[in-house]
Amino acid sequence: MSDLLRFEDSGIDERILRAVTEIGFEYMTPIQSGAIPVLMEGRDVIGQAQTGTGKTAAFGIPMLQRIDPEDRSLQGMILCPTRELAMQAAEELRRFSKYMHSIRVLPVYGGQDIVRQIKALKGGVQIIVGTPGRVMDHMRRHTIKVDNLKMVVLDEADEMLDMGFREDMESILGQIEGEHQTALFSATMPEPILRITDQFQKNAELIKVVKKELTVEAIKQYLYYIRNTDKEAACARLIEYYELKRCLIFCNTKSMVDELSENLKARNITAEGLHGDMSQAQRDTVMKRFRSGSLQILIATDVAARGIDVSGVDGVINYDVPQDIEYYVHRIGRTGRAGREGMSFTLANVREYYKIREIEKICKTRLEEKKLPTIEEVHLHKQTAVLEQMKQIMDEENTADYIRAVERFEKESGLSALELAAAFLCAQTAVDEEEIIEEVRPRRREERNYGQDGTYGGRRDGRDRRYSKDGQRTGGFDGSRNERSYRREGSRSDRGYRADGTRKYDRGAYGEHGRRGNDSHRSYEDRRYTSDRHQDNGRRSGAANRGRQRGA
Repeated sequence: MSDLLRFEDSGIDERILRAVTEIGFEYMTPIQSGAIPVLMEGRDVIGQAQTGTGKTAAFGIPMLQRIDPEDRSLQGMILCPTRELAMQAAEELRRFSKYMHSIRVLPVYGGQDIVRQIKALKGGVQIIVGTPGRVMDHMRRHTIKVDNLKMVVLDEADEMLDMGFREDMESILGQIEGEHQTALFSATMPEPILRITDQFQKNAELIKVVKKELTVEAIKQYLYYIRNTDKEAACARLIEYYELKRCLIFCNTKSMVDELSENLKARNITAEGLHGDMSQAQRDTVMKRFRSGSLQILIATDVAARGIDVSGVDGVINYDVPQDIEYYVHRIGRTGRAGREGMSFTLANVREYYKIREIEKICKTRLEEKKLPTIEEVHLHKQTAVLEQMKQIMDEENTADYIRAVERFEKESGLSALELAAAFLCAQTAVDEEEIIEEVRPRRREERNYGQDGTYGGRRDGRDRRYSKDGQRTGGFDGSRNERSYRREGSRSDRGYRADGTRKYDRGAYGEHGRRGNDSHRSYEDRRYTSDRHQDNGRRSGAANRGRQRGA
């Protein structure tokens, strides 16, 4: 930690520092320590960093420092690809500005009543955080005016590019005429993004942070081969065994999100879905519950989950293997943040084996293949947890009244305390004993090529079809080439040689030029004569045809 910059040493406003300290931040992340000092100097910045690295604070704190609370006009603008990310960034800025009174931050996005937004804007807002489409709507209505804008930020610029906001981004930036500061943050830097930086930034400083530990070091990645019909039961068992209190589950389709959420609720698991067909009010309610911890499981599609950044996620379950391999990194990157160790679980069927291999290759990682916990293992795990909890209660609480209650019940029912404890434990650790059939994946190449004793060839019994245990070329039973090409004693087979090594065929089979004849032992000269005769017949036939054509 000694090489990281502390917030209290960065020179930020005391009111912001107080809020940041209350949140629990002490050291800056690499992108924050690189971007905050440069932005506070008033220079343009290009920040390249992955989601979950603290970019909001990297541009939010310098923006708050530039705001004049006495000026009620718009002074800061942040563009985000999705409504969720806009709401999240606005909330973060409000937390940072907790002790900076008179600073108003407003998220503007599609799906919310625009009249309500217009009313809020007329009341005076210094910072807006919005999606490009809705910001453009307000600029056309002249309800957002950029005359006094001091700083503009493009957050997740590559995502906005992928979602088709390039023209809106360029149009918005092109209408900001006054002197202002521009910051652009993106996980990748495609050519269109670089063109935007060239056109709308001045001598921007590139701050690049490569988060290598995103998929390997901080996250345990487990893989289970499960039939599609058993995925739901497997999902529930993983949640139960690993005691996932806050978990994200990703599906590829909206219909699967709805179906899985309903089925998990039927298993007494608090779960809700999140996808594009839901109203904004529904989405807001679900996200509020998940952030507060009252919702255990959030099930989402990749598109709906863009911009979701919730701390304390215990694990991520890939209910479906992602259709786009890059989504895998974004999915599992939502756990294991802030130095914590996260877990990801991928459920696949055997037909998706090669897609898993492609994920491993592109992401430069390895998914650990595991077997699902058995019913007995889940039973034992839950029993141990309940007994530990009971022991902790005995150590910390006064249980005298409860002991007397148990004694009374013993006399009335005739049951012993041991029997009562066993019944209580049974009720607390009930497990759905549904059978789950796991599939057997194809063996990897390295597993096929080597036997159990490590010899090359891949025979499970250790016997090699091509090489013997001492590494000699084999195929026959004695280490020599097999009978199709060699005899057992090592001489050539009877196709061309006798057992004593002499040639089998006499001169009838070979002509003077030493070339082998066919099965009727015709000589080379005989075959040459036949060939010449065919050629001569062909020449005569060709001449006759030409003569007939002239005669015609």
